[in-house]
Amino acid sequence: MKTSKKPVLTVVGAGPGDVDLITIKAIKALENADVVLYDALVNEELLQYAPQAEIIFVGKRLGCHAYTQDQINELIVVMAQKYGHVVRLKGGDPFVFGRGSEEIEYAQSFGLETAVVPGISSALGVPASNGISLTQRGISESFWVITGTTSAHKLSKDVYLASKSAATVVILMGMHKLEEIIAIYQENRTDDLPVAIIQNGTKNSEQKVIGTVNTISKLVAEKNIASPAIIVIGEVVKHSSNFNAYFEESFIKDEFIIQNLNL
Repeated sequence: MKTSKKPVLTVVGAGPGDVDLITIKAIKALENADVVLYDALVNEELLQYAPQAEIIFVGKRLGCHAYTQDQINELIVVMAQKYGHVVRLKGGDPFVFGRGSEEIEYAQSFGLETAVVPGISSALGVPASNGISLTQRGISESFWVITGTTSAHKLSKDVYLASKSAATVVILMGMHKLEEIIAIYQENRTDDLPVAIIQNGTKNSEQKVIGTVNTISKLVAEKNIASPAIIVIGEVVKHSSNFNAYFEESFIKDEFIIQNLNL
């Protein structure tokens, strides 16, 4: 039986992982939800804010989908028509590689009222929480945010363009394409750019590794860094308050080796 409530979809950004980084407006939406459809990258602690709602996991990870995107679209409409207010809870910001606009357009085609609550994208929040300023006077005047995997499961062509620029580059969903990304930078650059890779950013389980284009692959293997993780490439990494000690330590080691070789 259909509810007498107006069918509504609210697409909500859950932020990069730390539950404290969700917005007050997002919490209010969850508290008023009749149904919550949440993704794999959402911190499940946030579901406590929707104690009266029916909770449905619809997460997608590489090679493992609880629902296809078409099925999620249909589920949104069915649940809204049956129960009323559906909150579609997405990791980060729903309009940064989150397919938020696709779900809204589909819901609107069935007459659903829709709303959006922005979230902190991992592309911005994770570097910031680690002291990496994506833009920095005299170092980087702009930044790119690129998906590591297109809908065709290929590396975005924008990586080729970005590798030739002076901008900071942030790549999401790119860990399984890391070797391909590194090869592009080695082909297009003569400088050994700093690279930071941060897994589970802003969560208690966060892990990170810092290196350069020529060393990062080995370091990732040594530290067992894997998805979900973001890749940050650019000189700003070297100037991060949290990471510059790494470069100072590496410089000291290199100088020590050179001095001993000259003995």
